[in-house]
Amino acid sequence: MIALEINDAQVRAAFDKLQLALTDMREPMDEIGQTMVLSTKTRMQAGVSPDGTPFAPRSAVTLARYAAQGKKYGPKPLWLTGTMRQNVAHAATTDSVSWGANAIQAAVMHFGAEQGEFGAAIGRTKPSEKRAKSQDYFTPIPWGRIPARPFVGLSEQDRTDIGDIIGEWLARSATP
Repeated sequence: MIALEINDAQVRAAFDKLQLALTDMREPMDEIGQTMVLSTKTRMQAGVSPDGTPFAPRSAVTLARYAAQGKKYGPKPLWLTGTMRQNVAHAATTDSVSWGANAIQAAVMHFGAEQGEFGAAIGRTKPSEKRAKSQDYFTPIPWGRIPARPFVGLSEQDRTDIGDIIGEWLARSATP
């Protein structure tokens, strides 16, 4: 076996820089997070899951309820006010990245929920112009079945983008 030792300052500097970079990957993690936030918001606006499956449509009951309440909504599910989509964010550390929405309804929209899964609102109304007497009420939470509309996850394009980000970062990190 022949052994060859190369002691080149430029190559050594490149390895040192790469080793240092690999101990703190906050920069590529942040870039991945920004890319995933944009991808997630774009999918939410398009009304599709990471795998490209269209979101379940709004039910006729939901549409009737929106109409009765005078609510305006966007053309796709998960697009009532846009607040949840606007609040998709990420957090990057030295070795990880996470992203998602912190809106109160985000988990239910992503995973779905059965009618009454979270209990019920129970109470008593007060007499009013519409109602001479008070009345007991019981409203399940949620008031109807909500189908899962997964919006956080990785699409095939996301996987490609992450690979590109890491490759470009490693190339920059190894350049002396």
